[in-house]
Amino acid sequence: MNTESLLEFPCEFPIKVMGHHTDEFRATVVEIVARHTVGEEARFSTRASRDERYLALSFTVNAHSREQLDELYRELSGSQLVLFVL
Repeated sequence: MNTESLLEFPCEFPIKVMGHHTDEFRATVVEIVARHTVGEEARFSTRASRDERYLALSFTVNAHSREQLDELYRELSGSQLVLFVL
């Protein structure tokens, strides 16, 4: 298995998270991202689905390592409020 990363760190890395359009979903995702980007502010935008049932949060984080991104993805994916992470 090749463990080399195609990314060069540090780098800006975009992440999109989808869930139901609730304040709890948004707050949870912001909290998780903040835990993994301590001391840095992630830039993000939001977009509701046409029927406003779902919400997409798009973040750009300053990633320092593959391990940091892996841990962030694991925690986001592990949340019951998150439907999927890209």
